[in-house]
Amino acid sequence: MHISLTTPALLFPAISLLLLAYTNRFFSLAALIRNLSSAHQPVNKEQIKNLKQRISIIRRMQEAGVLSFALCVLTMFLLYIGFNKTGSMIFGASLLLLLYSLILSVIEIRISVDALNIHLKELS
Repeated sequence: MHISLTTPALLFPAISLLLLAYTNRFFSLAALIRNLSSAHQPVNKEQIKNLKQRISIIRRMQEAGVLSFALCVLTMFLLYIGFNKTGSMIFGASLLLLLYSLILSVIEIRISVDALNIHLKELS
């Protein structure tokens, strides 16, 4: 399969926005954890477990997104210097990492909803 130099370039804005969304999720989670620790109130053990799990998943989401972005750049370089077959394979790896990152995002969203349900259970 032959891909042009512009094909991986099309992913640049998408991956950049995705990384920005992941960073925002991380910052809001970090703020929540800081607020919980400064409130000096007892925290449900399920919530702590949930928060640790979400932090781990967000880290893996960000790592996969950054690696996907780096492989897109490497793909463009390889295509530029004429290594089309290698560039196509690296681009495929980049797409797989992006897919992995998106799957992790869905998992993190589901865990986040579970956390809200735990909180709602405590309120009722």
